[in-house]
Amino acid sequence: MTRVLPAEWAPQSGVMLTWPHDDSDWAPLLNEADTVFAAIGTAVTRFQRLLVVCRDEEHRGHVTRRLTEQGADPARVTAALAPSDDTWARDHGPVTVLEDRRPVLLDFIFNGWGGKYPAARDNRITARLHAQAVFGETPLEPVDLVLEGGSIESDGLGTLLTTSGCLLTPTRNPHLDRTTTEHALKASLGVERVLWLEHGRLEGDDTDGHVDTLARLCSPDTIAYITCTDRNDAHHGPLKAMEAELRALRTADGRPYRLVPLPLPAPIRDTDGRRLPATHANFLIINGAVLVPTYDDPADRLALDRLTGVFPGREIIGIDCRTLIRQYGSLHCVTMQLPEGVLIPTAG
Repeated sequence: MTRVLPAEWAPQSGVMLTWPHDDSDWAPLLNEADTVFAAIGTAVTRFQRLLVVCRDEEHRGHVTRRLTEQGADPARVTAALAPSDDTWARDHGPVTVLEDRRPVLLDFIFNGWGGKYPAARDNRITARLHAQAVFGETPLEPVDLVLEGGSIESDGLGTLLTTSGCLLTPTRNPHLDRTTTEHALKASLGVERVLWLEHGRLEGDDTDGHVDTLARLCSPDTIAYITCTDRNDAHHGPLKAMEAELRALRTADGRPYRLVPLPLPAPIRDTDGRRLPATHANFLIINGAVLVPTYDDPADRLALDRLTGVFPGREIIGIDCRTLIRQYGSLHCVTMQLPEGVLIPTAG
């Protein structure tokens, strides 16, 4: 059997969101979070289905109302029930591979980014949804490996892009070194080669350097990445080192990648002065569109323009994600795409 990890730009059946609630760190800014999630969900339903994970029946009613008020297409919304600790569906949702062209859901272990946060309920979400037949007859395969979706990028042709700072952190899989980690990735995901980035990380990021905040595969030969031109910014040196690494990478057939720089927004800080991890690289590719986080910053326009050139034929949609970064993530972090054949139409 042939196993493939599809690229994000491959055809999708839907996108998963795990909605915030008051029994989480979102409680102090729940209304603002609702607004951002509703904006993301509504944009998704213009192009494909939306799977929303709700805490309970009362929460489901609230979520569906917010989506309807925002203008989401209710016929494209599936609202399922599962207890949750938080909302980062990119990391606790299923990673889908195609096995002989049929989807298989991989349920990796999620341990709260190396034990930083409670994650027991989030770790069970995929299995709970599968037990409810939310994914139809798509098989579910538990994988005895700690892995978050935000830590990997696939070109759909056997190449995986990741960071050593995240995957080799001993709080995730302490029994694995680089070589054995590669073997585990190849076995579970069906990839043929792994490209490691050793440099680049955002201040305020608590994922140990997820690649989806730094560098993104946009096609088999194109990588968009964040860059910092201010020599006085703490990010300047590490991101220049990452840029050099990207320039040295080669596609499977030996060609250099086309590199598209995305400007780093000006520093945004929380009330304690901690810098928040604002990044335009945390975009989501869906059928016919790309949803791009914005931060009310002049760099927004440049990032949107550059991504327009990268994704011809897809609508580029900016969504204000200043609320999301107050919890140290952004747009891609709260979503998980579900490839074609996974999400079945059901009543919400």
